[in-house]
Amino acid sequence: MNTIVVTYLVYLGISIALTVWVAQTLHSNGRVFLVDVFQGNEALADSVNHLLVVGFYLINLGYVSLALKLGYGVNSPQQGIEALSWKVGMVLLVLGGMHFFNLYVFSRIRRRHTEFPEDEPVPRPGAYADYEQS
Repeated sequence: MNTIVVTYLVYLGISIALTVWVAQTLHSNGRVFLVDVFQGNEALADSVNHLLVVGFYLINLGYVSLALKLGYGVNSPQQGIEALSWKVGMVLLVLGGMHFFNLYVFSRIRRRHTEFPEDEPVPRPGAYADYEQS
């Protein structure tokens, strides 16, 4: 196997592992935040959390795939490591950017709910139980 193939394989391995790790971390730790954002509606929070993880995988793995080609030859291990460093660094920047974008969006949602608590976009399960019995 030549150096470029090894570089591609290592890049894919590291990038996929980082994507999976970040997605699992965001999924497990983001649930508490989403439950708070959606005012205790756990079913909605879990659903949104799952959809976010799916979108996260699609965007990141799509980027990893599109960024695979180097566009130049790699003839030595040093060049392979340098190319790998550039590629993995870009993946980390994309992952970090997406993470901060998600935090920004959810902080805006949360702020809206704390400023205008009477505006409930989605009723909680059983919220209208008293009215339905009448």
